[in-house]
Amino acid sequence: MENAGGLGRLSGKSAVVTGAAKGIGRATAELFAREGARLVVNDVDEAGLESLRGELAGAGAEVVAVVGDVSVVEDARRIVGAAVEGFGGLDVLVANAGVIPLNNIVDATPEDWDHVMAVDGRGMFLTCKFAVEAMLKNAEPGGSIVCLSSISGLAGQKDQSTYGPAKFVASGITKHLAVEWADRGIRVNAVAPGTITTEAVAALPEEYKAPMKEAHPIGRLGEPSEVASAILFLASDEASFITGAILPVDGGYLAQ
Repeated sequence: MENAGGLGRLSGKSAVVTGAAKGIGRATAELFAREGARLVVNDVDEAGLESLRGELAGAGAEVVAVVGDVSVVEDARRIVGAAVEGFGGLDVLVANAGVIPLNNIVDATPEDWDHVMAVDGRGMFLTCKFAVEAMLKNAEPGGSIVCLSSISGLAGQKDQSTYGPAKFVASGITKHLAVEWADRGIRVNAVAPGTITTEAVAALPEEYKAPMKEAHPIGRLGEPSEVASAILFLASDEASFITGAILPVDGGYLAQ
């Protein structure tokens, strides 16, 4: 794909982006393509994923779309396997797929807990597991994993009784895998976005969004492209001495 303003920071690298049909995942896939990555994009949203695949392929990117649920073992294995089969290995995983329920612990049901932990927790575990296995088989073992945590994965918030703990899983797996695989050349980092203007956030009640704007010292919500830029940095060789980091992309929220 023509760089179209990119610097080729992922030129020749193969990357998997989960949850890529919308929001941060889509912005990340678009940016990775501009930076020269060969891409496997994944989502459960087949129509949205096909729209993205068509957009990227039309611009000249090497891209494979895999519809699948990251919480299902065979789907997660198939998503990572598509990079190995299509591009000869895996260099970058962006473990982005997730759901964002809002509920307090009184209103939340055990089924709510199981669902968010399946997608945001188990799904991240499975995609990281199969990515590490693939990266160890690269001609030169190594790679970069970027997990999607959240300000809710580093600090408490109201109405986050299921989502927040699932994002603490993301923060935790980032640190443990970073230490576990550093000596094999695999870096594992995370971004912790504040409230970002994704489709999911746009659908939230205004009484939730208005106070969140004020809660970010910068005075606005973030854009998916701003998170994608941070993901690109951590995924690229520019971050070659960074592992185990959780980078807030939050307009100063956690600095308070």
